[in-house]
Amino acid sequence: MRLFHGTDNAEIQRPTVLTLGVFDGLHLGHQLVMRTVSERARVTGAVPTVITFDPHPRAVLHPESAPPLLQTLDQKVEGFGVLGIEQAIVINFTKEFSLIRAEDFLRDVVKERLQAREVYLGSGFAFGHDREGHIDLLRKTSKELGFFADEVPEVQLRNQRVSSSRIRGLLAEGKVNLARRMLGRPYGVEARVEHGAERGRTLGFPTANLHPRNRVIPRNGVYVTGTLIEGQWRRSVTNVGLRPTFTSDAEPSVETFVMDWDGDLYGDVVRVRFLHRLRDEKKFSSISELSAQIENDIGCANNYFERSGARNTLEIV
Repeated sequence: MRLFHGTDNAEIQRPTVLTLGVFDGLHLGHQLVMRTVSERARVTGAVPTVITFDPHPRAVLHPESAPPLLQTLDQKVEGFGVLGIEQAIVINFTKEFSLIRAEDFLRDVVKERLQAREVYLGSGFAFGHDREGHIDLLRKTSKELGFFADEVPEVQLRNQRVSSSRIRGLLAEGKVNLARRMLGRPYGVEARVEHGAERGRTLGFPTANLHPRNRVIPRNGVYVTGTLIEGQWRRSVTNVGLRPTFTSDAEPSVETFVMDWDGDLYGDVVRVRFLHRLRDEKKFSSISELSAQIENDIGCANNYFERSGARNTLEIV
């Protein structure tokens, strides 16, 4: 993967087939766009390329309504590579950049700098000043500039359009199974392990207190999860919430108990994937009642992993 921040330093060695967009989450719809670009690049002997923007355009133009992102920039770029993209160009989105006309961007960047042979947009995406760069303008301009352009159809699941906003809504409801189907993989976060109150250790279930880098965390509750440690996915149970049995925290915490693991994770960065929601978070009348419930949660998680196909869920990138 060749990564460029901006286009001025991009050393383009041969023509490209490209797409452009925010691509937050890299869900099934985005994946179809990436596959289209990769396949067409292979056929035409070009470099499969993505142009994306950071920060999210709405965070610059309309910060009051900017969505929390499903992925960090690093996670997204890594995902591009998994999906066959060889070159990613990250453009710093500013108010000044938002004033560039779509036709100028197509002429100066897409055609001249990136030598595009073909350009594909996801369904409904628009770019340029006042979002004037819709598919109709792209097709018209591409004929004038001498490259092919087309729109990739949207992907639907259960008669609903797969979208980043829909996935955010599902995670806010704790519906990680349906979110997983729209993403084509379990929703995951990357987090640094920090020191906590160590209550779990006193209960006999030492947990990793996580500080997620992702802004979107599933609804408060207890989940079956997979945790990536030293290159291996391990069975785990994760609690998201305010720990009401103790003094309720002001901010939600994310705590993960990794089964069959007794190593020291403090300071490490781990990845956690949310596989299945077990229950709501609740307040218990005693520590012993809480311990019994944790034992039950672990048993339910092990039953989940023993089911046919569950193990393969963790192997999906």
